Amino acid sequence: MSFLYYKYSDFLKNKYNNKVYKLPINLPVTCPNRDGRISVGGCSYCAEIGAGFECLSGSVSVSEQIAKNMAYMKKRFKAEKFIAYFQNFTNTYMPFNDFKNFMKDASEIENIIEIAISTRPDCVLTKQLDYLKELKEKHKINITIELGLQSANYHTLIKINRGHTLSEYIKSCIEIKSYDFDICTHVILNLPNDTITDTIETAKIITALNNNHVKLHALYIIEGTKMAEEYKSGKFNIITLDEYKQRVITFLEYLSPKISIQRLIGRAPEENSLFVNWNTSWWKIRDEIEEEMKKNGLYQGRKIQYINPIEYK
Repeated sequence: MSFLYYKYSDFLKNKYNNKVYKLPINLPVTCPNRDGRISVGGCSYCAEIGAGFECLSGSVSVSEQIAKNMAYMKKRFKAEKFIAYFQNFTNTYMPFNDFKNFMKDASEIENIIEIAISTRPDCVLTKQLDYLKELKEKHKINITIELGLQSANYHTLIKINRGHTLSEYIKSCIEIKSYDFDICTHVILNLPNDTITDTIETAKIITALNNNHVKLHALYIIEGTKMAEEYKSGKFNIITLDEYKQRVITFLEYLSPKISIQRLIGRAPEENSLFVNWNTSWWKIRDEIEEEMKKNGLYQGRKIQYINPIEYK
């Protein structure tokens, strides 16, 4: 297959010269958008379990979670190198000493070559970045900060109760890059009220901020969330699967080909779900996107002329 998009698996092979697997870690943390610091209830689409529906319990120690997940990956995939992935909720929102202890525990485990930390753009502290830099230099490991943006449309961010807007994301990216850490941005391409124009602008901003990775999701709706109430009352409609696939392709065309794609569409919990991926397997949607790109000669970065300044002639 000719180049369609820069797959994360290819990035890992190029960087580490080996197959590398993420080990999800679930910490006993919350989010300032849930505990009242910013708001309560969280983002309108976020369920009580957050994004950690495939993780071990947060009551299990970091070292034990890593050991269990590592043993499974070694047995199933014969994996040798791993990324400690702090996945659920806001993994920089905790007392600083707790943060240091969690990160230290992960960094000292053999065959952990990278730490990836999922968080909000308004919850990344300079002292945390300073400490991560110490760990990087001491243990020769890489650091990736995963930022939940979801959309570059700040009107949408307000409507879904993100608790931050675009400016916090831009500021956080600039500071993280000053430490030479990698950045992965999470994006939901079919949020209510977003259009294909928002898709394009999100890709442009991520490119302009020199991100390293992107993780795309389709919106899923879980019973008990505010968005579930809005969905059942008919306040918005979800775009069709064909429209979603077109948004993914358009996003890729406006995204720098140097940015790896961790996923084109996510998996989601089926329990208590009102809507998940148009009742279609995630891998089938991925394959259909790739097939359409191949058929029509489309590829990541095809429309990134905007990054070049216009010179008077």
